[in-house]
Amino acid sequence: MRLQFLSVIFSLTLLATPAPSRAADSPAPLRVAIAGLVHGHAEGFFSHSLSRDDIQIVGIAEPDRALFDRYAAKYKLDASLYHADLDELLRATHPQAVLGYTSTFDHRKVIETCARYSVPVMVEKPLATTYEDAKAIAAAARAAKIQVLVNYETSWYPSNRAAYELLRSGAIGDLRKVVVHDGHEGPKEINVGPEFLGWLTDPKLNGGGALFDFGCYGADLMTYLMDGVRPLTVTAVTQRIKPDIYPRVDDEATIILTYPKAQAILQASWNWPYSRKDMEVYGRTGSVITIANNDISVRLPHERVASTRAAAPIAAPNNDSLTYLRSVLLDGAKPDALSSLETNVIVSEILDAASRSASSGQTIRLPN
Repeated sequence: MRLQFLSVIFSLTLLATPAPSRAADSPAPLRVAIAGLVHGHAEGFFSHSLSRDDIQIVGIAEPDRALFDRYAAKYKLDASLYHADLDELLRATHPQAVLGYTSTFDHRKVIETCARYSVPVMVEKPLATTYEDAKAIAAAARAAKIQVLVNYETSWYPSNRAAYELLRSGAIGDLRKVVVHDGHEGPKEINVGPEFLGWLTDPKLNGGGALFDFGCYGADLMTYLMDGVRPLTVTAVTQRIKPDIYPRVDDEATIILTYPKAQAILQASWNWPYSRKDMEVYGRTGSVITIANNDISVRLPHERVASTRAAAPIAAPNNDSLTYLRSVLLDGAKPDALSSLETNVIVSEILDAASRSASSGQTIRLPN
């Protein structure tokens, strides 16, 4: 078994080896438009992407001009990029892709608008606030024959990829239980921007509180580990531990998913003492625990203690969201399971059922 484990690690290292450089000429940049600026993850995009020569921003649609002006001043954006309306932006700029930084509730409107112009979309997690909206998004994408992708920070974690590969290799046996922890001290406590906090704490625009904000990570990872198999049942409990701060949405959520021979416990919280995104994967004979984004702790059959090591880096193009987006749209790469529309329709079904379970106090059995 030790030799088998070393073989898996060697294979992961080979997968992470960079491909030889292409021709000296740089490829043409992917022309992207931005839909909305109210999602705080837009800050990360502008902080890390303006210096890239493989991405070109052709326009930004944001009805709040003052919010655009704030971003423009901070990141030295040209005022000509501004558009008050996404329809008008698409007609004027003809982008190759749209990046959505709206509220989750507005994802359906953004994607249906883009579908009318046959423009692919990548939105921030989760896909939708309801299963109904997720199915409508999928129908619009199919009709327009466009890619719709969902960006999760955890999709680019080497630790999560390593856990999946160890499971698939059989090194820890058949999957039995997964425990996922996601969240932080709370959006207000970590000082997110006012426009972000405004919709995160609105049950219509966010779908809930911590349940949707962080429950989506675990639902996405479990669907990935299960190779797209839907759960049999969904049971959820939510609380408002800090009603003085979050009077309208939950700040604590636990979701239990059952499968024929496995179970998942998704712990989503705005009450952790610190930020965390980690996962415990237990097979029939061993386990792998992810430690933040880069490390894993592995215990193989017949070992008395676990060993901790760095996970192999993820090879391009799956090592960051924009390189991946270029690969899918320009090179015809197959969408990765973590960000694919198919996976995220299932994630939306799980979150929708979790919301109904928490409200009713009943376990929700998903239809066959």
